[in-house]
Amino acid sequence: QVQLVESGGGLVQAGGSLRLSCAASGRTFSSYAMGWFRQAPGKEREFVAAISWSGGRTYYADSVKGRFTISRDNAKNTVYLQMDSLKPEDTAVYYCAGRTTIRALTDTRYEYWGQGTQVTVSS
Repeated sequence: QVQLVESGGGLVQAGGSLRLSCAASGRTFSSYAMGWFRQAPGKEREFVAAISWSGGRTYYADSVKGRFTISRDNAKNTVYLQMDSLKPEDTAVYYCAGRTTIRALTDTRYEYWGQGTQVTVSS
């Protein structure tokens, strides 16, 4: 069974930065495609970013492109989301997700989910 645990959320002023981490259990982490999603109060969960198993390919939602960077360290079983130039509209619970099923990075279906970490951006 795969477990994903997010960390790094918090309160930051607009224009600031945060780095989220997602630690994964399991020996086959390096075979998982990984993604980040977020859900703001009263809104549906939305896709943020995805990264291939090797880290060689990434894909971003238009709303975060140029501000957020997804990366991974397979030796540490960890995926990261570096968030820069944060805006109040980035406020949400951020979720890490993983899958072993081979799909296009644009496919937002994932098999495993973390519990989420809160990110709050003040204006």
